[in-house]
Amino acid sequence: MTIQSAIDALKPLLGQRLSTSKSDLDLHGQNESYFDPTPPDAVAYPESTAEVSEIVRTCAEHGCPVIGWGAGTSLEGHALAVAGGVAVDFSRMNRVLAVNPEDMDCIVQPGITRRALAEELRATGLFFSVDPGADATLGGMAATRASGTTAVRYGTMRDNVLGLEVVLADGTVIRTGTRARKSASGYDLTALFLGSEGTLGLITELTLKLRGQPEAISSAVCAFPTIADAVNTVIATIQMGIPMARIEFVDAEVARCFNGHAGTDFPEAPHLMLEFHGSETGVKEDAERFGEVAGELGATGFRWSDKSEDRNRLWRMRHDAYYAIIAAHPGKRAVATDICVPISRLAEAVTETQADIAESGLYGPLLGHVGDGNFHATLVVDPAKPEDLKTAKALAHRMTERALAMGGTATGEHGVGIGKKGYMEAEHGAGWAVMARLKQALDPQGILNPGKIVPDSAAPSKTRAS
Repeated sequence: MTIQSAIDALKPLLGQRLSTSKSDLDLHGQNESYFDPTPPDAVAYPESTAEVSEIVRTCAEHGCPVIGWGAGTSLEGHALAVAGGVAVDFSRMNRVLAVNPEDMDCIVQPGITRRALAEELRATGLFFSVDPGADATLGGMAATRASGTTAVRYGTMRDNVLGLEVVLADGTVIRTGTRARKSASGYDLTALFLGSEGTLGLITELTLKLRGQPEAISSAVCAFPTIADAVNTVIATIQMGIPMARIEFVDAEVARCFNGHAGTDFPEAPHLMLEFHGSETGVKEDAERFGEVAGELGATGFRWSDKSEDRNRLWRMRHDAYYAIIAAHPGKRAVATDICVPISRLAEAVTETQADIAESGLYGPLLGHVGDGNFHATLVVDPAKPEDLKTAKALAHRMTERALAMGGTATGEHGVGIGKKGYMEAEHGAGWAVMARLKQALDPQGILNPGKIVPDSAAPSKTRAS
């Protein structure tokens, strides 16, 4: 049994929806970060849970790796076919199956993107709150336990997924969770699959919690003399209990990139970007309280707006920060990494990281969802200079060690993939071995997204189709 025999067995089931064309394979071997292209041997395009089940069952019979594919926007190489095999592309499973306004939930297929879901919900007065920036698929967001700019108020995918339909490694289809808002029944299998990165099963359906559109929304951006002033403002705001829907940090270099990419006129200084949701009165009071805190810590150049077009422009600019940084450095690539620390250690972590980057000689702007203690470094490297990548990896390594020493985590939202796998034992200790036992129990052949999260002993040997 080989990967090729699995591909041959899948052809009658999928016909033209099983592709081995070079363009398709290359597309599904790319990633948003610095990892080398790693194409699969075939790409399957299922249209139903039953087809996904049959694809996985067939691959299991032939010992062929199976890798789920959403929009390919992950930053740690989550969907790379490091052992070859079949990539399961969910782009044809992209429908909203049900919206239940009275219960404020919806049921969707995994291939629908965040923005497409927002369009579907526009007339209902409801919205799905998790906003990672990239127009990722909901299945991919669940598989990586995504968060983003709104997590400080509404939580991550962990807090907003009520239930899942999942295809296991032998093709068995299970459902986890219910549409009820709480349960004391059995193990929390929904939580187990959220963040499992396709290593325990392929998500084929999601039941999502929805929120009501707030009565009033106000956004703002302001500059600070130093990074420490901006971050200390965040800490003070959180500790005072001022409810924010978003509070984002960008350093002076990111502000400079915004000016070049989006045509803004920001001072080249650290900035906070924030948003308040609630009633007209509540939003006004919260904004005033924040303004007082920020003003005491040196904030200047406040720009407030309650116009939707201004807010949309602000957050699109923030979401495109990675691309703005890359656009300012043609021909370069980036090592994009993130860490998350307790909020009380945030200023220390940010200032130490900035000093470390400055000493390295690399260009590495900082930004992030600092309301959660989560921030990112975009370390720009020249592909023609191997020493750049070596330096960037060393910087990312020190960032991660710093986070762990502060009681934080190796990744607040990017996930493990390939890039952060080496820190799993340091962060989880004996818990990493427990994860390996769970993987062995649910995927004894190790065919589901091998090479990710758990030790390599759980992965099959690579048997290319050739």
